[in-house]
Amino acid sequence: MSIQITSVSKLYKDQKALNDISFSAKKGEIIGFLGPNGAGKSTMMKILTGFIKPNSGTVLVDEIDVLEKPIESQKNIGYLPEHNPLYAEMYVREYLQFRAQIYKVDKSQVEICIEKVGLTAEAHKKINQLSKGYQQRVGIAAAILHNPSVLILDEPTTGLDPNQLVEIRALIKELGKEKTVLLSTHIMQEVEAVCDKVVIIKKGEILLEEDLKNLNQKKQQIIEVTFSAKLDEQLFSQLTHLNSTKKVNDTTWQLSFSSEEDMRPKVFDFAKQHDLQILELSSKNKNLETLFREVTA
Repeated sequence: MSIQITSVSKLYKDQKALNDISFSAKKGEIIGFLGPNGAGKSTMMKILTGFIKPNSGTVLVDEIDVLEKPIESQKNIGYLPEHNPLYAEMYVREYLQFRAQIYKVDKSQVEICIEKVGLTAEAHKKINQLSKGYQQRVGIAAAILHNPSVLILDEPTTGLDPNQLVEIRALIKELGKEKTVLLSTHIMQEVEAVCDKVVIIKKGEILLEEDLKNLNQKKQQIIEVTFSAKLDEQLFSQLTHLNSTKKVNDTTWQLSFSSEEDMRPKVFDFAKQHDLQILELSSKNKNLETLFREVTA
């Protein structure tokens, strides 16, 4: 495993920020690390990077114990914090060369990273002349300069416009082909677009750890329909792929289906078959955002 978190707890005085949490990430996996504000995400990322120590538990990065060998483990970690700490008055290339000296990596790596994150046309500019999207690219370039195997990104797309969002997501997806990426974000569409796995945390505890592929297979199609008259619940058994029914009021029902096929035409056919009119119909398909709300509510 590239990341192995086992029974990690962290207390701040009397407050438990993390409570015996465990999760893992394989090489080349992009993990969506989700949770409401104050859930413990930032604390976990600071522990992973060796910035703070837990009260108990073990943290391994590429099988190196972060607590026992923090410097050695940090050589394998690239980190982009939520507030990207750039020297805005420096030129892009100058800043990355400065970071390369700190990491003691060859300056040729600077040009490789500039090209990899799409900064070639901007490398001669001062950082404060760049858009927010390009400044995030500079932060990512700085995080991968030493070619780490694990990349930790804390809210990397905050404040970006829709075009910049698409570009940064594509970059993260590309980096995930060769690195393990832990991505903290509040944007569910972002997780669905780029991640292989999701970990949801609340009040310092893991509520869900699941491959997105499995979640997508479990997706339910929910149709809420209002008929012109009351009907017997047993009639719904004629509908194929029906998982469950829920009566909202005398004439309104929520119908849950397990099918990728759009079941609305089937519901219309059902109504016609039983001489019913449909007064209102809406689709309430479950997605990651719905699941997140359910799990963290």
